Order: sequence, then C-alpha cells, then structure tokens
Amino acid sequence: MGKSVQDAMTRDPRTVAPTQSLTDAAQMMKSENAGALPVVEDGRLVGIVTDRDIVIRAVAEGIDPRVLSVGDVASRPVVAITPSQDLDDALAMMAQYQLRRLPVVEWDDVVVGILAQADVALHVKEKRVGETLEEISKPEAASAWQ
Repeated sequence: MGKSVQDAMTRDPRTVAPTQSLTDAAQMMKSENAGALPVVEDGRLVGIVTDRDIVIRAVAEGIDPRVLSVGDVASRPVVAITPSQDLDDALAMMAQYQLRRLPVVEWDDVVVGILAQADVALHVKEKRVGETLEEISKPEAASAWQ
C-alpha cells in the first residue's frame, strides 16, 4: 500500500471565518506563507479562499478588499479528502478538479490538515507528480478552485 494523505499533509492549518475581511485573510496567508485558507463556520469546512480568489474576485474588479468578506469570494463547493486516503487518490482528485490544494477533513467536515501539491511532490514518484501538474495546468478545463 502507498503512502496516505496524513503522511504528507500539513496538520492544523490556519482557518478563516466567512465573516472575516479579505484583508484579514490576506494577512494570514502572508504570515503563514500559504496560498489558501480553509473557510470554517461552526467548526465545519464551508469553503476555501485562495490568493487567486482575492485577486480575481475583488482586486481585479476594483473592489476594496477591506469591504468584502471571505464569504463573498470563497470557492464553494469544496473538494476535500480524508487523512486515511492514499496519496494516489489525492493526486487523481487534484488532476480531475485542477486543484493545487486539498483540505483534509475528518468526520463532520472538521478540518485537520491541508494537502498541497508541493507536499505530495515530496512523497510520490516524480513522474506521477509531473503528470498531475500537467493536468492541473491545462487552461481549457474549468477548475473548482485554485
């Protein structure tokens, strides 16, 4: 059996509430050196906000990020994975949905980690990661979120 998601994921990532401002989210991303934050409400995953969401859905539209909330731009629905799933499953999901990051959840959508493409690259064969990166990067397919 291959390695599981829990072997590669970043545990206990910072999360953000849908009511927080985009500026708060961007500052958290900067301090955590992260490109995405799971959006959590009442302890459960309800979305994900990425640096791309902030740029495309606010800044590029000329909207002041201080007046928008995370919930205004967060990507939904969220594609997530569980800690016990195989890393090959994670790569397949990343390729299918063109995702660079997957929230890792346990029962009742409680966030326990985040799995980034870079995390997977450290734990699986280089060829498999290259194939997945190619699928993620195809411009013609619509992605769930970046």
